[in-house]
Amino acid sequence: MLDFANQRQSIQSSLHKQSEKTKSDYRIRLNASIDVIVDACTKETTKTIIKDLDGDYFGILVDESKDISHKDQMALVLRYVNKNRELIESFLGIVHVGDTSARSLQKVIYSLLLDHSLCLSRLRGQGYDGASNMQGEKNGLKSLILQDAPSAYYIHCFAHQLQLTLVALSKKHPDVKNFFYVVTNVLNIIGTSFKCRDLLRQHQVEKLEELLKSGEILTRQGLNQERGLQRPGDTRWGSHFKTLENFMIIFSSIANVLKDMKENSPHDLDKLAVGNLLDKIQEFEFIFVLHLMFKMLLLTNELNKALQKKDQDIVNAMGLLNLSKRRLQTMRESGLESLMDEVSSFCGKHDILVLEMTEDYPRSKRKKSEISYLHHFRVEVFYAVIDLQLQVLNNRFDVVTSDLLLGMASLNPVDSFANFSKSRIMKLAEYYKSEFGDNELRDLSYQLDSFIVYARECDSKFLNLKGIKDLATMMAQTKLDQTWSLVYLLVKLALILLVATASVERAYSSMKLIKNDLRNSIGEEFLNGCLVCKIERKIFETVSNDAIIDRFQNMKSRRVQL
Repeated sequence: MLDFANQRQSIQSSLHKQSEKTKSDYRIRLNASIDVIVDACTKETTKTIIKDLDGDYFGILVDESKDISHKDQMALVLRYVNKNRELIESFLGIVHVGDTSARSLQKVIYSLLLDHSLCLSRLRGQGYDGASNMQGEKNGLKSLILQDAPSAYYIHCFAHQLQLTLVALSKKHPDVKNFFYVVTNVLNIIGTSFKCRDLLRQHQVEKLEELLKSGEILTRQGLNQERGLQRPGDTRWGSHFKTLENFMIIFSSIANVLKDMKENSPHDLDKLAVGNLLDKIQEFEFIFVLHLMFKMLLLTNELNKALQKKDQDIVNAMGLLNLSKRRLQTMRESGLESLMDEVSSFCGKHDILVLEMTEDYPRSKRKKSEISYLHHFRVEVFYAVIDLQLQVLNNRFDVVTSDLLLGMASLNPVDSFANFSKSRIMKLAEYYKSEFGDNELRDLSYQLDSFIVYARECDSKFLNLKGIKDLATMMAQTKLDQTWSLVYLLVKLALILLVATASVERAYSSMKLIKNDLRNSIGEEFLNGCLVCKIERKIFETVSNDAIIDRFQNMKSRRVQL
């Protein structure tokens, strides 16, 4: 049976037996053919992207990360408005970098742009994740590029800024810092042990059966899925939200696992550590901060999800940011009572002692406190945490960025251009000196006066637009991009400015699928080719086979010319 299953021992293989050298040469030719085909496909795909850009203005999103072989790889994405007036983000390529200093990254970016005949003078936006080598004021990548392209303005990735507010909270507020310290330790103790994970699943199953019998929950497809304790990512706001959500839902299972570990651990030190964690998570203060942080993350989760969209425009992101701040302010003014009710209900459900709020809050064992528990939770935790969150969100932008954002917000067509401000729009135009000299600024002023009257009073199509992306599309459809060309130019420049680096980060997710443990020796060009064809597969599908064949034919002289 084994002989029959072995292809090399078949009669056909025996009749056509080849030497090992022949097989080796055949494999080399086959590999070379695949490399050449991928290269041809990649070049035709990027050619289509560059043709779609058509020499117009563009922005760049750049990020660097290590691959499975621990090599630093830099990915670059173009953001532009194409000939059809659509906002596009296209993956241009990935390049291995010897080091990640700002100078080295600048050199690689310039080389990549030059390879695709992209002119630096058309660069109008930069987007990075906020690392010091990227956004440093003196020697960062953004500053080096601004020296050569003064209108390539940088706006710190909104998603990363959102994450930094959480980092600031965990560093500046002691109660939040202690809370995340406890959560991290619970994740480490339970998450790193397969036995503890199995216990966690077992307790969830038992709890689910108990709730089903009592009729407290219903059964339906998609409901009652198994929950795990995923570790939050360092740069992802949403991962913290998911971690705390799961922590609350399977709290009783977590407590039961810690109890089992405390009882069955053979070492006294381990019993003590686990016992301390168990005591901590069953304190009223821990439950209060757990619910407070979860609610704050919930209020800003819509903003977080919106920032992951590929074609998100900056005006819409600013609107969601302002909405999140208003909701946080509303929570500060009227949300304490409902939060206390939720915490007390949770504590009652899990047999956790509910504190008497009128009693004195113990500052220390030696000194008697002069404040009550209610004052501590209301003023020192609830108000303080929300105020700190709002303060950090309000302080994330410098003067240039604020002027850019205010000008863009003034172009927002929502509610019949309710935020329209001619002075702010003119201020925005002044930052683009190459496009708006004295004559252009004068003409823009006249065009704005005419355009706003027309959009508000003469054409109902402009009344229900949702953002500047829709505004650009509508101006193109009604040919008003030609009538008020300077207004449209400013709208286009506003669209090019970058909100988040989600697109370039997706490239690394794809890279992990292509270059993995089993394929860790893939060459740099082959990796880039596979990534371009995978990430931009919709564009690749539009490339004809004839174009790829012609590219292959023109790589070198061929014996057969088609």
